[in-house]
Amino acid sequence: HAAVVAELRDLGASFDVATTGEIKLVRGEGIDPERCIHTHPIKQDRDIRAALRFGIKVFVVDNPDELRKFRRYRKQAELMIRLSFRDPSAIVDLSRKFGCEPGAVPGMLELARSLGVRVRGLSFHVGSQVANASKYVEAIAVCREIIQQSTESGVADLDLLDIGGGFPIPYHGETSPIGQFCRPIRQALKKLPRKVRILAEPGRFIAGPSGTAVARVVGRAQREGRWWYYLDDGLYGSYSGQLYDHIQYPIECLDRSGEEHPCVLAGPTCDSIDVIREDIPLPELQIGDLLVGRMMGAYTAATASDFNFIPRAKIVPFNRHARSRHAD
Repeated sequence: HAAVVAELRDLGASFDVATTGEIKLVRGEGIDPERCIHTHPIKQDRDIRAALRFGIKVFVVDNPDELRKFRRYRKQAELMIRLSFRDPSAIVDLSRKFGCEPGAVPGMLELARSLGVRVRGLSFHVGSQVANASKYVEAIAVCREIIQQSTESGVADLDLLDIGGGFPIPYHGETSPIGQFCRPIRQALKKLPRKVRILAEPGRFIAGPSGTAVARVVGRAQREGRWWYYLDDGLYGSYSGQLYDHIQYPIECLDRSGEEHPCVLAGPTCDSIDVIREDIPLPELQIGDLLVGRMMGAYTAATASDFNFIPRAKIVPFNRHARSRHAD
């Protein structure tokens, strides 16, 4: 994780942090706190204090009780209000657990003013692996109206809008090219007041394609007419994203070719749910063969565990461009 953060730091990226642990990570890599915002809508007081000690000034809230937590920090902190825009097409709905209804924002702005807390802007996250851009366009239009109304009424001068992430990547070639996907989003953003700074959180889009997982066949057995292949990685390890992120990763055999037959790929733990794929066509494999999972840079190692005391996969950072520069 530290190597990835350092690479993004050197590329000029900014960071959204959600926990004190993530603050420690970016602090350890020398990230300027001015390049960070705290995006978790629900925080303990100690989380707020840890972020302020580091130097983070901008926080996200989505309800009046959370807003009131910042009364004692009103001279140090600035807020963004997170809105909810439900998108049934998203693989992971990130507006179900967090975000207020747009109609609640005026009341929260009035509350913030009465408490002396400055609200800088609005944020939303329509979901993960979003099928099309229509929900972004809708959300931006609603936020534009709120920004204009708050300015006209004098209740707040909002100059930040965080449009979240969710930009899709083609796990199986099913998504539009990113330029085409974002074209209507860019058009919607052009209608915002010029003072508004736009933030985005394209985590999966950046990290997903970068990860390649290599697993080894450690055992095999014929069961009910199919080969079961037992790997040294599984749902409790790198493939945990299949459970938590609802993604089926592309998998291919590295060592074998020939006629393919439906087979089962199982993980190494004793748990019966630790099955990666139930009916994947592959050539007959032998113990020791390698299988490669593609596009596994997002929500895989982050949710891996050491269940059954089986160690999680080792992460080996490899920067092709840095290696080429060094070779020159």
